[in-house]
Amino acid sequence: MAQQFGLTSTTDDVLSGIDLHGKRILVTGVSAGLGIETARALAARGAHVIGAARDLDKARSATATVTRAAEAGGGSIELIKLDLADLSSVRACADQLRNTDQAIDVIIANAGVMATPLGKTADGFETQFGTNHLGHFVLVNRLMPLLPAGGTVIMLASSGHRFANVDLDDPGFERTAYDPFVAYGRSKTANILFAVALDERHKARGVRAAAVHPGGIRTELSRHMEERALAKMLETINAQLKAEGQGTFQFKSIPQGAATSVWAATVASASEIGGRYCENCHVSTVVADDVVITPVSEGVRKYALDAENAQALWRKSEAMVGETF
Repeated sequence: MAQQFGLTSTTDDVLSGIDLHGKRILVTGVSAGLGIETARALAARGAHVIGAARDLDKARSATATVTRAAEAGGGSIELIKLDLADLSSVRACADQLRNTDQAIDVIIANAGVMATPLGKTADGFETQFGTNHLGHFVLVNRLMPLLPAGGTVIMLASSGHRFANVDLDDPGFERTAYDPFVAYGRSKTANILFAVALDERHKARGVRAAAVHPGGIRTELSRHMEERALAKMLETINAQLKAEGQGTFQFKSIPQGAATSVWAATVASASEIGGRYCENCHVSTVVADDVVITPVSEGVRKYALDAENAQALWRKSEAMVGETF
């Protein structure tokens, strides 16, 4: 019987006894938080990690622990420049990787932004949708020819997808009042829907895709939130939990937060996770769109796994980026 992992499992728990020698794994966002820990855990088990980051100087400093883990575990790490908010950078990164003609066994699309002020990417897209979804949409699709049978794509999503479904009529908030968390919710729903559509397109050749929620963690991702706003949010969450007879919310550690990513990427069976949404190292339950649950409860909204919604997002994304995949 396979070992069961859960809420408090860490990357080292999940990867105990796992040998990743010979695997090439791309991780985006390796200059902070979950990206560093994900890369460290994989390199420590022998994987060759390709770490993508916008600021390579920051990434070199941040991944010193990854380099040490790689040396001790027989793995390795290389860095590559990637600015997800600039499609010219995304395409250059993909071209650089494709020109090596080396297979990539796993892509973990970890990088992202959260609750940013209203802004636009280099290509004129709303910042969160453009960075979290469209940047990865172009990168992953351009790299799919490098993934062999048995390959896996993991999209970092969030329970924040429950803030909002995608709005394909107004993705840039041109006719809608901007709300940072609604925009975040749209982008995270898009991450899940992208995994659903990608999995459907490539599962026949043995390549699967899934979305994961790492849990609540204090990382640089929350840098755009004021401490007062974060405190107020936690106060509301804890009041809801108390009303349900549950204990107070506890943040996960970074190794606990990265555990579901590495579990889905290297441990879970492809047939179990393909086209699904995972959290706490298991496939999550589906929650009807009108059911009220706390922001920290488990569950994925039906709209985030809807196949027609996923195909509509795919078509809209292709139109926005000017590429067909």
